[in-house]
Amino acid sequence: MNAPQPTARAGGVVATLALAGITAAIMQTLVTPLLTELPQILHTSSSNAAWVITATLLVAAVCVPVFGRLGDLVGKRRMLVVCSVPLIAGSVVCALSSSVVPMIVGRGLQGMGMGMVPLGIALLRDVVPAEKLSSSIALVSASMGIGGGLGLPIAAAIAQYADWRVLFWGSAGLAAVVAVLIWFFIPEVPAGARGQRFDVPGALGLGAGLVCLLLAVSKGADWGWGSATTLGLFGAAVVVLGAWGWWELRTRDPLVDLRTTARPRVLITNVASVFVGFGMYAGMLVVPQLLQFPKATGYGLGQSMLAAGLWLLPGGIMMMIVSPLGGKLTNSRGPKFTLICGAVVLAAGYGLSLALTGTAWGLMLAVMVVNSGVGLAYGSMPALIMGSVPLSETAAANGFNALMRSLGTSVGAAVIGVVLSQMTTTAGGYTFTSESGFRTGLVIGCGIALLAALIAAAIPAARAASGDAEAAPAPELSKAAPAG
Repeated sequence: MNAPQPTARAGGVVATLALAGITAAIMQTLVTPLLTELPQILHTSSSNAAWVITATLLVAAVCVPVFGRLGDLVGKRRMLVVCSVPLIAGSVVCALSSSVVPMIVGRGLQGMGMGMVPLGIALLRDVVPAEKLSSSIALVSASMGIGGGLGLPIAAAIAQYADWRVLFWGSAGLAAVVAVLIWFFIPEVPAGARGQRFDVPGALGLGAGLVCLLLAVSKGADWGWGSATTLGLFGAAVVVLGAWGWWELRTRDPLVDLRTTARPRVLITNVASVFVGFGMYAGMLVVPQLLQFPKATGYGLGQSMLAAGLWLLPGGIMMMIVSPLGGKLTNSRGPKFTLICGAVVLAAGYGLSLALTGTAWGLMLAVMVVNSGVGLAYGSMPALIMGSVPLSETAAANGFNALMRSLGTSVGAAVIGVVLSQMTTTAGGYTFTSESGFRTGLVIGCGIALLAALIAAAIPAARAASGDAEAAPAPELSKAAPAG
């Protein structure tokens, strides 16, 4: 076993990995202020411009679990450096783009860098002192939400007052800073699965299945949920992922050890992750639209994109404050308790938003509560996972958990998008989402969050570890010496 690194160096590690997570999240929200202008900027149709968002989602879904497994095989520090390269390259490609194809390529490259967060969380187990492990995991895990909360107003301000290319040049510079910090502050630790082989058929099968599934989920509303293309993609996803599961159970060194994933503690945590991701994204779709809808509708608040981002900013700051507190709660009561609390607080935030939809101040307070719940939940799930899998699978298991959260947000976006597009009203010759549509979206978010809490309550207690095959139980994670 490796001894934990000195606290001073561990502090640099945590700060670097948190900045890496924030940077990855900023890459995701970067184009949000440009959505309405992208067809004009790229000289293309709205449907083609939508691929600028879809490409990042698809590439990230495929690369996160693959890079996680590679982190176990060749070293997490090395893969963190690898992830920073496409972040920089993708940002430069986007900044130089004048048409839709290179922009999609650049956004796909940025999606490859999303594996930084699960890799970073897994690395914490190797280098952070035991007494700081839970709070460090919580902070780095929540950095994606923090980056989203901080990145949106910054991106909106740049898009409104400067050339749109500045967004991507700035993101390239930020990614370069992260790469330098990783090189100097992240120590090299032995790969936990060194000597095992990489499962190429498993990576190809998972990638193909996820592309079919997420493409159908994200584009189903545009193509029609009953269209041959959408149904064909769903059918292909079932067949391909079924074949992938059959292969993973029979190969010696699988990409994802499904036997470990099927353990009740890991399985139920991943299921809860899907619902937490769904619950989080419902508010991200509804609240910004309520803030920006014209006041003439009677329920919109007429805010600009920049103003809406500033109203949402305290939510990101709140997540930054709550995450370390969630780590302390995990130390004292265990990650299962923290996850349940996070889901309940998330539901309470949606309940508050239903009562305060009429004012920007009210929505800001509701978002602060919602993000507090997300911070608690997102910080606890990696602790549950890492306390239940072998040391040689920490990065792969965290990558798979991140994939489950991403799947939840994708499904949430599709479901809430359908609700908002179907529950409409017409005025002045225009059709737009009705107030009841927005409120229904918030109710769904509240219900899903409560369901996540019930699922989390069903997570079984940790069992004692046996030899090297099992990691320390999650409630004892902070007491176990980090291992290399």
